[in-house]
Amino acid sequence: MYIPDHFRESRPEVLHDAVRRIGFATLVTPGLEANLLPMQLDDAGTVLRGHVARANPVWKQGDGPALALFLGPHGYVTPNWYPSKAEHGKVVPTWNYLAVQARGTLRWTQDPDHLRRLVTELTDRHEGERPEPWAVSDAPAGYTDALLRGIVGFELSVESLEGKWKLSQNRDAADRAGVRAGLSRDGRDDLAERMDGA
Repeated sequence: MYIPDHFRESRPEVLHDAVRRIGFATLVTPGLEANLLPMQLDDAGTVLRGHVARANPVWKQGDGPALALFLGPHGYVTPNWYPSKAEHGKVVPTWNYLAVQARGTLRWTQDPDHLRRLVTELTDRHEGERPEPWAVSDAPAGYTDALLRGIVGFELSVESLEGKWKLSQNRDAADRAGVRAGLSRDGRDDLAERMDGA
């Protein structure tokens, strides 16, 4: 991923938080196979876990190198938000976004106990803050056992993690304030608020 220095985010805690918040990535494996999947980062920030349908042939490629790309909030930026447009007119549209790229070694697993832990952790992560969280154990055991036979799990050992926070850092303070205000007016507070710390 091309990352100019002014857009680079390299603080591990910020990258880990982004991956956990997004929780959904494009997994790219050899042969340019791309699969969109929920993933969960372990507490240490060194392993991504997820699963695919057994019918998905990607797992038959075997273990090897892979890349997971997490795309966070993103949105169009109109030149009309730049005060500098009135001064000199030298402005064009762009796109602001946050992205995290994890590279590493992918290992597949079909172990039933491992798969049960994997789907339980993933479910607990997303159900945990709900008023009445659903648990894997809420479904009949025979039903979940049958579904577990239909998936293959994976772990991606993260060897590098890099982030790109393209949030108008290449513009002056007035233009950045204009972009932030414009995004907020468009209901894109998720992206506008990320500009505060960039």
